[in-house]
Parts: sequence; C-alpha cells; structure tokens
Amino acid sequence: MPDSFLGWLLIGLVAGAIGKAIMPGRDPGGLIVTILIGIAGALIGGFLARLVGLEATGWFTSYLVAIGGSVLLLWLYRQVVKRRI
Repeated sequence: MPDSFLGWLLIGLVAGAIGKAIMPGRDPGGLIVTILIGIAGALIGGFLARLVGLEATGWFTSYLVAIGGSVLLLWLYRQVVKRRI
C-alpha cells in the first residue's frame, strides 16, 4: 500500500480512468476533471480504509480501495452537478 501522498496520487491517476470506465457517461469538465476526481477519490478511499482499520496491503488491494473511492466520489460529483442543472 502506498504510504505516501505521492503514491496515492499515482494510483489515483489510474483509478480515475478505471472509475470513468466503470461509470461511463458525459461529465461536465471531461476527462481531466474525471481523473482529478479519481485522484481525490483514491486519497479519500485510502483515508477511509485506514480510518476503519482496513489495511490495503499490496498493489491489488490498493487499487481496489482507490477505485472504490473514485467511483464513490464520481457518483457524488454527478449528484451535485445534476441538481445544479
């Protein structure tokens, strides 16, 4: 598991792209915003995993946590943007 902020950022880049593939659709802001949401989601996912006592050991579980956080944050983003429109 990445022990650093930079590690979660790098995983977040990939997780953002995978999160977009899991939740396809037109998002305001396009691919760049989606990848930034993926990075933030990876950081949030890593934080929440540690908060509840889950150890994401290894690259596979780190990516699962990051992807889960990315999908959650992308869903929340779409809900907020949908209400504004």
